[in-house]
Amino acid sequence: MSDYDFDLFVIGAGSGGVRASRVAAAHGAKVAVAEEYRVGGTCVIRGCVPKKLLIYGAHFAEDLKDARRFGWNVPDCGFEWTTLRDNVLADVDRLEGLYKNTLDSHKVELIADRATIVGPHKVKLGSGREVSAKYILIATGAWPLIPEVEGAEHGVTSNEVFHLEECPKRIVIVGGGYIANEFAGIFHQFGSHVTIVNRSATLLRGYDEQIRDRLLQISTMKGINFRFHAEMEKIEKNEDGTLCVRFKNGDPVACDLLVFATGRKPNVEGLGLENVGVELNEKGAIKVDDYSRTNVESIYAVGDVTDRLQLTPVAIREGHAFADTVFGDNPRTVDYHCVPSAVFSHPPLAGVGLTEAQAKNKLGTVKVYTSDFRPMKNVLAGRDERALYKMVVDATTNRVVGLHMIGPDAPEILQAAAVAVKAGLTKQEFDDTVALHPSMAEELVLLK
Repeated sequence: MSDYDFDLFVIGAGSGGVRASRVAAAHGAKVAVAEEYRVGGTCVIRGCVPKKLLIYGAHFAEDLKDARRFGWNVPDCGFEWTTLRDNVLADVDRLEGLYKNTLDSHKVELIADRATIVGPHKVKLGSGREVSAKYILIATGAWPLIPEVEGAEHGVTSNEVFHLEECPKRIVIVGGGYIANEFAGIFHQFGSHVTIVNRSATLLRGYDEQIRDRLLQISTMKGINFRFHAEMEKIEKNEDGTLCVRFKNGDPVACDLLVFATGRKPNVEGLGLENVGVELNEKGAIKVDDYSRTNVESIYAVGDVTDRLQLTPVAIREGHAFADTVFGDNPRTVDYHCVPSAVFSHPPLAGVGLTEAQAKNKLGTVKVYTSDFRPMKNVLAGRDERALYKMVVDATTNRVVGLHMIGPDAPEILQAAAVAVKAGLTKQEFDDTVALHPSMAEELVLLK
């Protein structure tokens, strides 16, 4: 008999925690997972999944207009936010049920309660019950940051956007990252007047400069407003419920909804890490080694609560690798090289590997190949919107070290192309592949 109640106790039933629980249980471990909110975590409940469904809904705005150019007698159509909202939330419920079924089928005990660490092998639940475990895994994810500005309580974050009572006529989105740009595209297509407010002049830091400049150009052409170098002074709420966002420089902006998309912080508050001396880094994230172990031998952490890559597929891999290492007698780590990422803006962009600037800094001499084209559908639809594909090549080895693109279905196309970049293929090997015509993806093997 074990000296502990469980072999593994997981705090947080998001993507990383659920994967770790399931795989550890499959390896024969007795596992419990505590979740104080809903099973599925940020991605399933209030992140990438419901957001992608909103993006699908937003695409119909232009698709319905374009359909007329393709011979369809489409009448002027109205949009009903509550219908889409309720259908999306219903699908979130469905997915949460599947996650619960996965845990149940692997005999993982799901505890709907908050858990606090009180010892290297012990947690205390909100009910007062104390549970012991040989290993504890922290998988509590990250939480939206709210800037310290007077009146910030009048704004919302991406967590609340999915539950709005109505679609706002005017929306101000604070931030320049992927969340800000994605929701800007969504609500613009729903008919809202959108203003993005950013402290700096840089959108989507970390993505290739040409690609993000193209998104700014297209977004501006569509009618999305941008305020750069804008530092908020205070937010005032008027008697009619509308808001006034005031800045230290420039005119105020009136809106019906203010969304903070100013980054996310590791969700460590109230976990009891100080009780056992788990170390955090300067950003407040849990410090872990290559095997996701903290400085406390029995405590591990995976996903956004650590300061690695805040991406759902990465958290899933970390959770799986942890379970294989600790319970599967198969020590292994996660390879963070060449991880593809995407922004589901309107249009979407995606990238893998080094940007042009990163490649020049790291390799010195690089070759850059681009294709700047108008997709066939846009041509017939009468839209001037252009796609841009970019390949960054090591001039010494001819190896493709980066691929970046913006245009329709860019993330879908990049996922397959990322395999080639990860495998270290050369520009010549791309060129040797016959084009699939007519397609947008064929540009990748025709780059000059």
